[in-house]
Amino acid sequence: MQDWFAVDDLDVERLLVEWRWLCKEPMRLIARTVFGDLFLSDESGHVHQLDVAIGKLTKLANSEAEFRELALSPKGQEEWFAVADERAAIARGLEPNHTQCIGFSVPLVFSESGSPETAYVADLYEQVSFLGDLNHQIADLPEGAKVRLRAEPKT
Repeated sequence: MQDWFAVDDLDVERLLVEWRWLCKEPMRLIARTVFGDLFLSDESGHVHQLDVAIGKLTKLANSEAEFRELALSPKGQEEWFAVADERAAIARGLEPNHTQCIGFSVPLVFSESGSPETAYVADLYEQVSFLGDLNHQIADLPEGAKVRLRAEPKT
């Protein structure tokens, strides 16, 4: 299990560049999961989880101290850091380093995803950026809408 709070050398602005549509105000990175989800503190000190898989920003705690305390609990570790899934990925040989995360060949936002066999080790910045762009493009679609992916260079 990696140290979720060892994030001081990660560039939060680079991680959030494709998420500014959802994270509009300045944020400070305080933790991350092995799957690329980010825990961010806003200017008021509130802690939010950016679930990069589904494109959702959720307030979790009123302060970093409160968040860290809750994160130590078994419930917090499982709900926020997916420790069982992290252990299962490591058992399958997926052990990302500090600037990597576990991604899925079919993003989890799609119903066709979710198979552990589609997991791979990805660059953290590339994965978070890709998912920010993808989730932005589909943010206004109703749940269950059909989409067709087409890769094109950004202009």
